[in-house]
Amino acid sequence: MTIVSNNLDLSDADAAGESGPTDGSTVAASTAKIATGAKKRPGALAETGSPLLRPPAAAHLSDEQVAELGRELDAIRDDILAKRGASDAAYIRRMIKIQRGLEISGRALLLMSRKKPAWIAGTTLLSLAKILENMELGHNILHGQWDWMRDPDIHSTTWEWDFVTPARSWQHTHNDLHHRWTNVVGKDNDIGYNLLRMDPEQKWTPYNLGNPLYNALLAPVFEWGIAVYDLELVDFKEGKKSKEALTKDLKALGRKALKQFTKDYAATPAVAMLTGSGKQALYGTLTANAVRNVWAHAVIFCGHFPEGTDTFTEEMVDGETRGDWYVRQMIGSANISGSKFMHLMSGNLSHQIEHHLFPDLPSNRYAEVAPKVQEICQRYGLPYTTGPLLKQVGSTWAKIFKLALPPKKA
Repeated sequence: MTIVSNNLDLSDADAAGESGPTDGSTVAASTAKIATGAKKRPGALAETGSPLLRPPAAAHLSDEQVAELGRELDAIRDDILAKRGASDAAYIRRMIKIQRGLEISGRALLLMSRKKPAWIAGTTLLSLAKILENMELGHNILHGQWDWMRDPDIHSTTWEWDFVTPARSWQHTHNDLHHRWTNVVGKDNDIGYNLLRMDPEQKWTPYNLGNPLYNALLAPVFEWGIAVYDLELVDFKEGKKSKEALTKDLKALGRKALKQFTKDYAATPAVAMLTGSGKQALYGTLTANAVRNVWAHAVIFCGHFPEGTDTFTEEMVDGETRGDWYVRQMIGSANISGSKFMHLMSGNLSHQIEHHLFPDLPSNRYAEVAPKVQEICQRYGLPYTTGPLLKQVGSTWAKIFKLALPPKKA
């Protein structure tokens, strides 16, 4: 069975990985959870034809060209699936060990953070741990990138990340909705997160004058902004979400928030009080979360909002084929160029185009795939938006300022 919205082929999840557990009942339970979740995922793509209107950047392509482009990208995906194995499993397990080592070391140093060097080192290590867990581990594991390993501890149905929004709530708004309706105005609420005006087609009101301020305030508390966004309060207000569903989500968020508060703002500072470092440890955990939030905010915004990324109308997705879906992902996303370390700390979401094409492929494979995708874009006359981090950040902020202003009258 194919889950179109997440580009996740369930037959792959059942394939014999080279490093799966031997507990058959656990595997069966995990597979059953995935199958149950699949029934809730939206939409299917047309087998042939074209949408009512192709995006301007792809208007020059014929149906046959789009179909062939789709086959080429399918072949790239199939090639990675065929090569996926022990080295990939070793990679993710190594990343988990590194992340946990960083976190333990960071918290241990914060227990002695009355000494400034210990505070700086502890806060730095904990910040790195939180970034690595959120970006390379949590985000990608929750996409099902490692489900094929059949490891119940590294699985999209069991992983809970170090982020205040519950994993299941995020999977719904992100995997099911955002990846299915990428940059479709009126369908993908990630365009501004119901807070910012990020597209000219979004109606301007005086409220939007605060665009830059809202974004600046959002960055250091990004995890809380996402948690509120995942409650889908706009859908509740419009009658699309029931009171029962909202209550369930609020309870889940409350439980998760209590867990996060206890770990970061109670347990670590409480133990640090034994060395007279309680206040410093609290400042350290607060700083680490803020650093992680600012970084995650920058990476996510640079992958979706720089100049060169397109948005789409509902007419442009009505009747779209798999090839058209691929085209939309490529021209609606943007990459960040940089070092291997930068790619790692971004969760390889610096390869946002490749991630949107293949959200269920192991993230360590995106760098391998990227040159092939870029070559396809060039050959078919499609934009491939990429640039250094500072350029993409600047471009994104320029758009935020520009869209804060009312549109010019014709």
